[in-house]
Amino acid sequence: MTDQTLVPVFDGHNDTLLKLYVTQDAGKEKLFIDGSPADWHIDLPRARKGGFAGGMFAIFPPPVEKPKKHAASSGANEPMAPQLSMEEARASTLGMASILFRLERAGALSVCRSAADIRTAMAKGSLAAVFHIEGAEAIDTDLAMLDVLHAAGLRSLGIVWSRPNAFGHGVPFRFPSSPDIGPGLTDAGKALVRACNDLKVMIDLSHLNEKGFRDVAGISDAPLVATHSNAHSICPHARNLTDWQLGAIRETKGMVGLNYATGFLREDGRMNADTGLDVMVRHVDALLEALGEDGVGLGSDFDGAMIPAPIGDVAGLPKLIAAFEQHGYGRELIEKIAWKNWVNVIERTLGA
Repeated sequence: MTDQTLVPVFDGHNDTLLKLYVTQDAGKEKLFIDGSPADWHIDLPRARKGGFAGGMFAIFPPPVEKPKKHAASSGANEPMAPQLSMEEARASTLGMASILFRLERAGALSVCRSAADIRTAMAKGSLAAVFHIEGAEAIDTDLAMLDVLHAAGLRSLGIVWSRPNAFGHGVPFRFPSSPDIGPGLTDAGKALVRACNDLKVMIDLSHLNEKGFRDVAGISDAPLVATHSNAHSICPHARNLTDWQLGAIRETKGMVGLNYATGFLREDGRMNADTGLDVMVRHVDALLEALGEDGVGLGSDFDGAMIPAPIGDVAGLPKLIAAFEQHGYGRELIEKIAWKNWVNVIERTLGA
């Protein structure tokens, strides 16, 4: 596939800001602009090569003892990660937000606060970055920090990562397992959902357990969204979405972004890079059947997970698009999955 035929991809989730935050290399912005290490997934040169137009750039407050999201070993049953203190979470959250805005000042991307901003950035060839937080540990239960972060540009929030916090309980990395593990949202978590609705901040249900999901579904007046999750019917991992969850998302005209993490794709739940694109297409088929063609997007988890070797990194996105074409998806459907559905659900959530 030539550059002229590249389908732009707006992606629901990446962890590149965490990679930049924890690196010991000097000149973090230059690393992103000129080229990052080969085992990273996103930098500007590779983004241009692969047609990566932007996406939700996640700020993930890492565990203090190991700054990574989950083990790359076979998809066994990890214990729930311990809670993170607000002080630790604020330090890393502000550190990654600073990197995001420095990248914008350097001309590497555009921080987008609306669907119109995304369309404008894409039209001028600038990476469209939505400020997203994965795990609300930096936010106080009085929600003062939410106001500050929203004013700075926060437009998408995952209430939890796979650990408990003041607002709710994340789902642990377990296979095979139902996501029905642990209690639902706390009173503070329910208040956070209402505040996000008022501020037009999109709520991300990925990493939330089943009871918490039910709580959000019962409270929120916005489309239900899971930025990087897959079909539990194919891979029965606790991180994936069951049929009833997908049905609830469809009822609200929400959407799900396909997670490339191999442990959430494979029927055996293993984190194994030797995973073909066919299993990704199977998940997309299942999501299309459950959600309709307006409810499915991509949510790679680039720079946060082990992904299939045939893709490799963001430069390999055309291979996934080609797999969709070979499977029989038409151009209109591919463009919806690749970017249009994300922009549309953001518009329905945030306004134009």
